[in-house]
Amino acid sequence: MFSKKYLSRLLALVLVLVIGLIGCGSSPSGLTGNYSQDTLAVLQNLSTAINLSNDAPNKKEVVTLARQQISDYASRYRRDAKTAGLRSFTTMQTALNALAGYYSSYGIRPLPDKLKQRLQQEFKQVEISLKRGV
Repeated sequence: MFSKKYLSRLLALVLVLVIGLIGCGSSPSGLTGNYSQDTLAVLQNLSTAINLSNDAPNKKEVVTLARQQISDYASRYRRDAKTAGLRSFTTMQTALNALAGYYSSYGIRPLPDKLKQRLQQEFKQVEISLKRGV
């Protein structure tokens, strides 16, 4: 009786530790916690997603990854007081909102040229702001 009770408690403790350690792993979108590096990585991946040809075989996977990165990036840095006031973040958030809204409404349909141009312009502004440190 004692060993059964002890064994069940030990098993419960092991399960809690395993679940806790899995939860502490890296995010599937690859964000590291370094704002500048994460922003540049997301910019690169989103640029790839918006410039991908419409008949690319991996378009659905790329768009899915882009949507996941948008969500992870916004949830990580939106509430951070150090980054939320930066010009680079507000411009990035504007671009992310536009792209996320399009993906929510239209899925993997081709992006309109006007939206592509706007996103590319905002991505350049974010890169410039990051270089300046604002």
